[in-house]
Amino acid sequence: MSSASEPASTAPAHQGRVLAALILVAAVANLNLAVANVALPDIGRAFDSSQTALNLVAVAYSLGLACSVIYLGAVGDRYGRKLMLIAGVLLSVPACLLAAYAPTDGVLIAARLLGGFSAGMAYPTTLALITALWSGAARTRAIALWSALGGAIAALGPLASGVLLEHFWWGSVFLLTLPLVAVALVMAVRLVPAHVNETTEPVDNLGGVFSVLLVGGLVLAINFAPVPGAATLVAVFAVIAIGAGAAFLARERRAANPLYHLGVASRRIFWVAACAGIIVFGSLMGAMFIGQQFLQNVLGYSTVDAGLAILPATVFMVLFAPRSAKLVETRGARFTLLVGYAFVLLGFLTMLLLWREGVAYWKVGLGYAFIGAGVGFAGTPASHSLTGAVPVTRAGMASGTADLQRDLGGAVMQSIFGALLTAGYAAAASAAIGAAAPSDQVNASVQAQLTKSFSSAATTAQQYPQYSEQIVAGAKAAFLQGDQWAYLAGIVAVLIGAALVAAFFPHRADERRLLAEYHAQDTARSAAGPR
Repeated sequence: MSSASEPASTAPAHQGRVLAALILVAAVANLNLAVANVALPDIGRAFDSSQTALNLVAVAYSLGLACSVIYLGAVGDRYGRKLMLIAGVLLSVPACLLAAYAPTDGVLIAARLLGGFSAGMAYPTTLALITALWSGAARTRAIALWSALGGAIAALGPLASGVLLEHFWWGSVFLLTLPLVAVALVMAVRLVPAHVNETTEPVDNLGGVFSVLLVGGLVLAINFAPVPGAATLVAVFAVIAIGAGAAFLARERRAANPLYHLGVASRRIFWVAACAGIIVFGSLMGAMFIGQQFLQNVLGYSTVDAGLAILPATVFMVLFAPRSAKLVETRGARFTLLVGYAFVLLGFLTMLLLWREGVAYWKVGLGYAFIGAGVGFAGTPASHSLTGAVPVTRAGMASGTADLQRDLGGAVMQSIFGALLTAGYAAAASAAIGAAAPSDQVNASVQAQLTKSFSSAATTAQQYPQYSEQIVAGAKAAFLQGDQWAYLAGIVAVLIGAALVAAFFPHRADERRLLAEYHAQDTARSAAGPR
């Protein structure tokens, strides 16, 4: 029985087909996001890439998405969400082709960045349209399906990529989404409504530029932090991020039609949900990033087996997302978020304590199952709270923030995990080399190769077959020390996020009251016209 404070539940005509079209478009972005991780060892061997270059290959797509979603979400609100959606899907085609046939890892990174920008056009639009077309409990259910199926398709990406890598070259994984693009494009053109609850206010383009520089500078500073000799570059990126952040805040306070309405963003339900989602979705991406390298480098899994290994995350994500929607309606977003955090914490503890060389698969699957269950529970309330706390004409702001949770969370957590893995691996490998042989027996060039990354050490082992077993064993031991740093960082992040939700997110009754107040304020502001 609904209360007066709960909005009426509405849905568009042919809602099943419309939602399927939006989920397929989101799947194009999700799948492109996930396909690179399984191919990282192959890419590293093909280009003799450093661990930092591999980190950038993994994070570039998330970086492009994270940089663009806020800006492009506002552009969609103003000039047409359907138009942005279709343009983004179309742009993904040349981005995929360039990545597949990249001659260097630098070109590959650029192609992944372009793919991220294409997803930034399409992906936030899918949630914005759900926000505009659905309301009430129907919106909660639609978001749960969008979140679960999108995440599940992304989780299936490594498996499909692994199958391709068994038979084709590393670039084949980037062609995986092209058939899906064709289907999604046709369905989007035919089924998705145009110009629904869009705004006529001009776009704050200057604020958009500042937002791109802010996110890009932040992620790149984190990525290059562990690179030897890159202190100046890190400082430059950090200054760009800080300066752009200050300029963005100043601009949004003064702009007549701000890109990112700070009054709305300061609403408690909005900002706590945004922070909570960044940690949850970032944890998923970080776990996949480190986990795929662990499975292949340390456990010796084939690419197919490594893809199959993460299926528990997919299954539990899909299994718990509908239950999450029910929990949001009956117990509130706060309770559901905390349940999700508990499962993610169990996942990282499993990885930290049980993932060792020679570990049985059930322990690997258990870690992924916990992560999948956590994201399944927490994904819906994180996105639902954002869309419920904004006026429908600013659906792009909510959807951009929801996507930023995934993309900035993924970019930052992968960058942090990658940085810690790089630093931990290099420190452990250097210590092992120093203990194993006098410095005059390992020249500087060989030492640099051994400490650069696991794939580089494996290549060096092939060049010195008489020491191959010792080199590979040392590289595995160094990797295991590096990934422990990453799992500990995940545990700390989850505990901070859970404390934030517990302290600041309102209980169910207060949540309903606040959402009703927000709706009344937005309705009154809309009736009064633009300021």
